[in-house]
Amino acid sequence: MSEQLLLLGEGKVLPEWIDYNQHMNVAYYVLAFDHATDALLAHLGMDAEYPAREGGSSFALEMHVTYDRELQCDEPYLIYTQLLDADSKRLHFFHQMIHATEGWLAATNEVITMHVGMAERRAAAFPSGVQEQIDQLFAAHQNLPRPDNAGRVIGIRRKSE
Repeated sequence: MSEQLLLLGEGKVLPEWIDYNQHMNVAYYVLAFDHATDALLAHLGMDAEYPAREGGSSFALEMHVTYDRELQCDEPYLIYTQLLDADSKRLHFFHQMIHATEGWLAATNEVITMHVGMAERRAAAFPSGVQEQIDQLFAAHQNLPRPDNAGRVIGIRRKSE
């Protein structure tokens, strides 16, 4: 992984995360990615106390998850994050879950979030301090290669006849 990507999550697959297929259940991939999203927001100045402190928060607008290779019980993982785009109210980022010791891609999570003023519960611009952090991270990630799975469209792929 590039040193410029943010390492925002690490852990191991817990026994209670294993489903009847004997691999990590889809819900727990999303949980692990959600914790990485919280870490990204905290990195940008929007930690758990941010709504009470600043009156704003971040709501998910859209999320895509790919499951590329099974994780089994007790296997370790890392989550790396890249900021793909941002404006005054939205973030577009991409998480990659990597097997921590073997290095292969287990899953990805692409997310668009919206900054919201909690009093109105409507879209609101990021405060200047948060926007500065976003701009710095975006500048650092702007020239990184775009992940292969970013921007995927869901659908059944058919062979050309």
